[in-house]
Amino acid sequence: MAEQVDVLICGCGSAGLCAAVWLSRCGISYKILERRDGPLENGQADGVQCRTVEIFESFGIAEDLLKEAYHVLEVAFWAAEGEGIKRTHYTADTEPGLSHQPHVILNQARINGMLIEEIQRVSGSAAIEYGCDVQSVEVDDIVNESSRVTTRAVSNGQQKVFQSKYVLACDGAHSAVRKSLGIAMVGDSTNAIWGVMDLHARTDFPDIRKKAIIHSRAGNLMIIPREGDSMVRFYIELGDAAVKDITLADLQERARRIFHPYSVEFMKTVWWSAYSIGQRLADNFAKAGRIFLTGDACHTHSPKAGQGMNVSLQDGYNIGWKLASVLRRQSSACILDTYVSERQKTAAQLIEFDRFFTKLFSSSYRQENGISSQDFKDQFVKAGRYTAGQGVRYEKSLLVSPSPTDEGLSQGVIVGMRFPSAQVVRFCDARPIQLVAALSADSRWHVVVFSGDILQQTVAAKLFKVAVELQEIINTFTPSGQEPNSVIQGVLVLASKRTKVEQNMIPDVFTPLTGKWKIKHLQKVFVDDESYNSGHGKAYQAYGIHPEGCLIVVRPDQCK
Repeated sequence: MAEQVDVLICGCGSAGLCAAVWLSRCGISYKILERRDGPLENGQADGVQCRTVEIFESFGIAEDLLKEAYHVLEVAFWAAEGEGIKRTHYTADTEPGLSHQPHVILNQARINGMLIEEIQRVSGSAAIEYGCDVQSVEVDDIVNESSRVTTRAVSNGQQKVFQSKYVLACDGAHSAVRKSLGIAMVGDSTNAIWGVMDLHARTDFPDIRKKAIIHSRAGNLMIIPREGDSMVRFYIELGDAAVKDITLADLQERARRIFHPYSVEFMKTVWWSAYSIGQRLADNFAKAGRIFLTGDACHTHSPKAGQGMNVSLQDGYNIGWKLASVLRRQSSACILDTYVSERQKTAAQLIEFDRFFTKLFSSSYRQENGISSQDFKDQFVKAGRYTAGQGVRYEKSLLVSPSPTDEGLSQGVIVGMRFPSAQVVRFCDARPIQLVAALSADSRWHVVVFSGDILQQTVAAKLFKVAVELQEIINTFTPSGQEPNSVIQGVLVLASKRTKVEQNMIPDVFTPLTGKWKIKHLQKVFVDDESYNSGHGKAYQAYGIHPEGCLIVVRPDQCK
């Protein structure tokens, strides 16, 4: 007999686990099928973008990530000089002010572990079946509300059948789900070979604990410091070769030549590999509105820009809340189409960026095009917004509704992009807080009202009218018997002197009665004012709020 579940997730990688966090938080039944015999132990990915850290923050699990990870703050650029190398530039790794969260480095196995721990915290256990190899996926010929997807798998030598309302293909570059559906990967590969190794090195190179990019006459090398005190990752250009012929000794010898005149001893190599560079994109991201491809199952590229795990995880972040919303009957299934329109475009942009970034690192390309070390550094810095995960913008759709006047009301907030953060002061307890920390990933929509100075009578009157209309909207969409802020949550940001404002000035819609004892929920009212120990966040200025104020609707995935 087939096992029944709402959502079947094929693959226990970053995309699948991120989607599972959403589903577990929203009470949706799911199961993850993973062909490995147990959790990932040594993941190849390690770069965690600012945007991904923000996502962990939205789940309330960023603290351990930031505590355990290496924080990337600076990049050192080195170029050839004579027969050796010299440092030419330093630059900030991430554009100042781009995000309140840093770019960090942590092994993918630990990243996945944190997501699993959050699922276990919410659900009591993680519904993961290890040693289960997906064989095929079929969807009903006629797709309607009662349609089911049938998935066949082999688990410990036994044939198993699963039936689900939806399937997520998170099973990697060699996706069995994608192949079963006949979806092709379109793209190409090059003859350029790179090696990668995690190691503990004894060296007199002065920037071994910084992210560093070295261009020498012997080739190119990028250093990524890893968590802990001494482990680093080297990405090493090897030129044209056959991957199968590359040995660890080849990587070590090329690295020695690139570092000259500095010495490097390889005390312990934890892991190494060699790969050819290629970029491929699935020609379809979905099938029949029931099966959705995510992560490496639909886009593959080189690892040097640190995008793979991040973009995959963000695929799961995008589809997870949408599936939960549909299955809870809060939204029409039409919103699932926006997963394809939003993430397919994002993946296509990733492929184009990766082609550019790969060429930029190529010795032959730089020589042929006369790209100097200064030019390289300038291009690297220019790409920083994208590599930080802050370049994604979704186009107009059911869930993104820009108008010509919108961005004049909040010039620092772009419709279709993630809602940026700024420090505000919580009214109830004077605590300084990043505003996005109040927009937790719990499936709720957030209506953020920037009213202006409530101490002005005209502002107070306008805010009262807005509050009445907002309450009507909340009442319309909140199911009977649920908390008044369970679907849509009002968030108020005042531009007043905090100590002059009284609680009775705040409209009730922003402080609803919640919980068993119907106590006022006071945690969603903030003031853009001076804090006692953290200065003034100047949130209105950062967001470019119009003097008349504005209202910003923020999706559950923090996109405006």
